[in-house]
Amino acid sequence: MADPRADQAFQRSIHMRAPAGAATRTETDGLGTQQIPADAYWGINVSRALDNFAISGRPISVYPDLLFGYACVKQAAARANAEIGALDATRAELIDRACEDIKGGKLHDQFIVDIMQGGAGTSTNMNFNEVIANRGLELAGHPKGRYEYLDPNDHVNRSQSTNDTYPTAFKVGLILSIERLLAELELLERAFRDKGREFAGIVKVGRTQLQDAVPMTLGQEFEGFAVTLARDHASLKGAIRCLREVNLGATAIGTGIAADPRFVEAARKHLAAITGWPIVTAPNLIEATSDVGVFMQVSGTLKRSAMKLSKICNDLRLLGSGPQAGFNEINLPPRQAGSSIMPGKVNPVIPEVVNEVAFAVAGGDVTLTMAAEAGQLQLNAFGPVMAHVLFENLKWMTAALETLRVNCVMGITANRERLAHQMTSFVGVITAFIPHIGYAAATTLAREALATNSSIADLVVASGLLTREQVIELLSAEHLTRSGPAH
Repeated sequence: MADPRADQAFQRSIHMRAPAGAATRTETDGLGTQQIPADAYWGINVSRALDNFAISGRPISVYPDLLFGYACVKQAAARANAEIGALDATRAELIDRACEDIKGGKLHDQFIVDIMQGGAGTSTNMNFNEVIANRGLELAGHPKGRYEYLDPNDHVNRSQSTNDTYPTAFKVGLILSIERLLAELELLERAFRDKGREFAGIVKVGRTQLQDAVPMTLGQEFEGFAVTLARDHASLKGAIRCLREVNLGATAIGTGIAADPRFVEAARKHLAAITGWPIVTAPNLIEATSDVGVFMQVSGTLKRSAMKLSKICNDLRLLGSGPQAGFNEINLPPRQAGSSIMPGKVNPVIPEVVNEVAFAVAGGDVTLTMAAEAGQLQLNAFGPVMAHVLFENLKWMTAALETLRVNCVMGITANRERLAHQMTSFVGVITAFIPHIGYAAATTLAREALATNSSIADLVVASGLLTREQVIELLSAEHLTRSGPAH
């Protein structure tokens, strides 16, 4: 992740008034006139945003999926406007080409407004309008700032508002980020399943409330980790389906004011073609413009996944604790020295960092929930902080899944001898005898085994309740764990 201090320095250096003698251009808005560096693709709206929102020191370009999403939206709008005759073909083509540049990774250094901004994302929308306009002017052979040929508002923003473009771009970007997360989640799930097969025949002590319970296999434990991740995979895919519903064409509050009625369907059709996704228009654009429930759904689903992943990491740290005074059932790959004072100490740093990411995701969900609740009447003004929370949490979670898989799970080994030794003296196997000797007799024998440190198997045989052959059969790994053959 970029150093916020470096980003702040970059942002300030970009916005510094050009030194004496440097080329500038004059731009004017309803508040007055400003001098803009002549080579800047952004204009006066971005200049004012830099003055007003020096908050995080991080420009919106730190989230390239948001930039890609916005470029797709502006491109779809230009094509729709050309189709319905609201924009001439020449200007539409220039906007289209500029959007292709942005989608291809160009001009990202020109998206410099702070990720934290008031105005429901208007500064972000205008950053795009200005950059696209000036890139289009450049493609047409005109100097930057000659907006009579291609204007940020009249042409690039034709038939649009921040209030429909920002949430639509946000959703497109989120789908990209979630798809990247899903790919890593699937790989981690596969890694746990591989370990489940590798550890299928290793019997161990199962535990409830950190107390000895009944036998299971280490393979079953790791297969359980895989299954819980698979369930999250399905939930996140469901969230993607909800994100495909957009309010593009709603303009300011959902009434479609200043846009041709044909624009809504034309823009939807072109956005679907550009993204390759089955984009649909929300059935009620007024509701869709004010509602941010889908972002809460994504955040809540992501938080659930993060908490479950954190619990798995807690289990890995417990199972690998020791090596002498802990569980020491598995070995986590040693990644770095664990102490500046204790020689030889190695800590479970990979599960720990994943825990930390999960904590951050949970905190982000609280932020997003509060932002969602703060909406008023026909608009929620806090899309920028929601975007920040979700893009950052998705980015961190994706990285956490990868490091857990590559730097931890794939290298885990089992301490087979220690697990075998535990099972030879494990009183909990008495549970397997209950259907044959009854709960009361099993309780008496368990207490005796604990008091005398005797073998449960020997005590059961000595009691005359079962034969040695019956005891051996009941203590087989398949019977104790119901694991069956590995598959």
